[in-house]
Amino acid sequence: MVQQVTQGIKISVLTEFDGTFYKNRKMQYAFTYNITIENQGKDTVQLTSRRWVIKDSLNNTVIVEGEGVIGQKPILKPGERHSYTSGCLLFSPFGSMKGHFNMINFESNRKFSVAIPLFNLSAPFSLN
Repeated sequence: MVQQVTQGIKISVLTEFDGTFYKNRKMQYAFTYNITIENQGKDTVQLTSRRWVIKDSLNNTVIVEGEGVIGQKPILKPGERHSYTSGCLLFSPFGSMKGHFNMINFESNRKFSVAIPLFNLSAPFSLN
């Protein structure tokens, strides 16, 4: 598990390799990741958008940006947490993801970013 706290928001990440398959005659490696967002601060916050940088070991990089997470913009009161699971495809058995969530503090109306720590994606059969 990878964890990081930014401005009172704790991000925890667990990953899993889901298998391989062919798409358009190219081998793809499927991974899922579970993200838990925990409000350890004193104010209510809302996640408004996210930005991901996804890399594989073949130097392919994909940037993903959008509103919310899996169609939701969770509101977290102090002490609350929100978890979700999503996934990505790579063209190699190794890669990594990192990024940030854009948040808003309801008490101060201040916008801020929360780092999503770098986490590795690796197929277990490819490790020595």
